[in-house]
Amino acid sequence: MNLHEYQARALLKAVGIPMFEGDVASTPTEAEAIARRIGGTVVIKAQVHAGGRGKAGGVKLARNPSEAMDEAAQILGMTIKGLTVHKVLVVPAAEIATESYVGLIMDRETQRPVFMVSSAGGVDIEEVAAKTPEKIVRLPVDPTYGLFPHQALRLAFVLYRDFGQVKATARIMEQLYTAFLGNGASLAEINPLVTTPDGKVLALDAKIVIDDNELFWRPDLGVLRDDSAEEPSEAAARRANLSFIKLDGDVGCVVNGAGLAMATMDLVKYYGGEPANFLDIGGSSSPEKVINALKIITADRNVKAILFNIFGGITRTDDVANGIVAATRQFQVNVPIVIRLTGTNEVEAIRILEGVGMRALSDMDQAVQQVVELARGAA
Repeated sequence: MNLHEYQARALLKAVGIPMFEGDVASTPTEAEAIARRIGGTVVIKAQVHAGGRGKAGGVKLARNPSEAMDEAAQILGMTIKGLTVHKVLVVPAAEIATESYVGLIMDRETQRPVFMVSSAGGVDIEEVAAKTPEKIVRLPVDPTYGLFPHQALRLAFVLYRDFGQVKATARIMEQLYTAFLGNGASLAEINPLVTTPDGKVLALDAKIVIDDNELFWRPDLGVLRDDSAEEPSEAAARRANLSFIKLDGDVGCVVNGAGLAMATMDLVKYYGGEPANFLDIGGSSSPEKVINALKIITADRNVKAILFNIFGGITRTDDVANGIVAATRQFQVNVPIVIRLTGTNEVEAIRILEGVGMRALSDMDQAVQQVVELARGAA
């Protein structure tokens, strides 16, 4: 679950990380009032789950409240990487001497958090990672013991030589680790971490991604989710308790089980097609899940054909068949559907489908080849 910058800032400030005071606005008038309260030059920052806000025109300086209102009016409602900006963060502008990057990410391979720091922080950190990865220093943290003070100091010395700044930065890293663990994050970063001309160290920007698995234990974090900032189909799938990820292809896939879903997408690619989604209806699928799955997939105008690939173990194939029939009666499906069913209650499922003029295949390769050809023919 991605957090907006203003939400991530609140979590970092809660553990003591030094940041400027700021506030979030959803209208130009609110932005003006915040700028008036702060005083001086402020920065208006689009709150959207997308990188490159500055380059897209989503970050602007405003020298007075009137300019803040004008800039907010320009940013609110704009689209950045397909996402509409509904809120802006208003914070004081900072005089910056240096910019650095500090981040924590959960490394699934080593099963431990890894610190990453670089003196080449700022808007181009992704380019630094791609072209000069040697400028990023990494440190795995043993989750049993946490971040030791000497480790934090070692990382801080990568960024600064002034010992006062080193101590302040080491403290910020310890606090960042606390926020990372305390909120079940899979990523937490400060970019940029800056020094000011008078030698202070401040976090100017914050990004936190919460591991979705943490939300079961921390429903208080779940209220931070902003559905309006997500792909609508993915938000709808989550509300329907479906595992769904939108992709860029034209073959819609409805599958039960993550492993089979991955294998299905691989096979679609093998036969020359492009999957439009990952969608796992789960091991125990009621007809309602199938109906919701079809609603979500058919809402994607790129989809030219739909494949049901169901292996019935726990899943009853007749439940899936009933869901397909019910969905096609509830709303019009304007693209061809290819169905592959095998397993529990297979005979009954085939009977249900044949009763409405549908055909079910049992061979997975044959079904995938057919759906790819149908999608190609409709393109």
